[in-house]
Amino acid sequence: MRSKKRKAKKIKKQVNKIKMILCLVVEAIVILTLVVIIGWNKGVGDWMESLQKPVVRKLEMSGINSPYAVLMQVKGGKIIGNMKGDEKIYPASMTKIMTVIVAIENLDDLDQEITLTQEMFAGLYEQDATQAGFQPGETVRAIDLLYGAMLPSGAECCIALADTVGGSRDGFVELMNKKAQRLGMNKTHFCDTTGLHDPDHYSTVRDIAVLLRYALKNDTFREIIESPRHSTGVTNIHPSGITYYSTMFKNLSDTSVTGGHILGGKTGYTSEAGLCLASFAKIYDREYILVTAGAAGNTGSALHVQDAVTIYNRLGKAIEAQMEK
Repeated sequence: MRSKKRKAKKIKKQVNKIKMILCLVVEAIVILTLVVIIGWNKGVGDWMESLQKPVVRKLEMSGINSPYAVLMQVKGGKIIGNMKGDEKIYPASMTKIMTVIVAIENLDDLDQEITLTQEMFAGLYEQDATQAGFQPGETVRAIDLLYGAMLPSGAECCIALADTVGGSRDGFVELMNKKAQRLGMNKTHFCDTTGLHDPDHYSTVRDIAVLLRYALKNDTFREIIESPRHSTGVTNIHPSGITYYSTMFKNLSDTSVTGGHILGGKTGYTSEAGLCLASFAKIYDREYILVTAGAAGNTGSALHVQDAVTIYNRLGKAIEAQMEK
């Protein structure tokens, strides 16, 4: 009888031990799951993506018009093509990528109406700044200003957004520089929202690629930069609205490249910066970013857009060669 009781106690102890172990295992799984979820939101996802090997490890970047160029795989952020990628450049209107993403992230309502004042236009004509076509006293939706900054590269749109979001241009530029620091754009400094030349307003093509990769995660930004054209709503000065066009797509009659398409981009030009372009393309189901700068702007040709087509075609052919192995 005692033997049976001892056996029963022993079995009960073993059952309790198994239950305890199972509880600990379940607890560990729950904790691990929470850690992964929280960690993913804090950047582990990006880290894991960075471990993924690109289809093409390295692409030759020579033979183009631009002396500065970086080709980055969007997923993981791997650099697979680099030509003077960390050397100082003037970003010109590629600056507006930062202007637009900072504005999007800080506006409570993209349909809020903003009135452009006479002060917002001060100096723009004298500096030959590109404008979207709005006038002093015009009341415009924020979303139309965002499109106006990105597509036709409207300087008045950038300034209106900056004054609204940052309280002043200087206040908004401070937000831009803080965002650059957070993104690890360590060789970038902004002085203005438009990219008009200033010796202290500089970046690198690698930093601009990092910026574009970040901005593309925002659905509103992506929708804007992928649009070849945009028509605004009715305003108090333009009863039919304004239709403007992307400066990149205007110079790109055919978006197709080997294995895919060029999806969008932001051009830039000043005499000091040369022709610049931050673009992205989808090639064989993967997205890539190409940033170029410094192409000659006095030839009458869109050399920066030509460079994008050249590099994306070269990349597509390199992927095809890998697939055939």
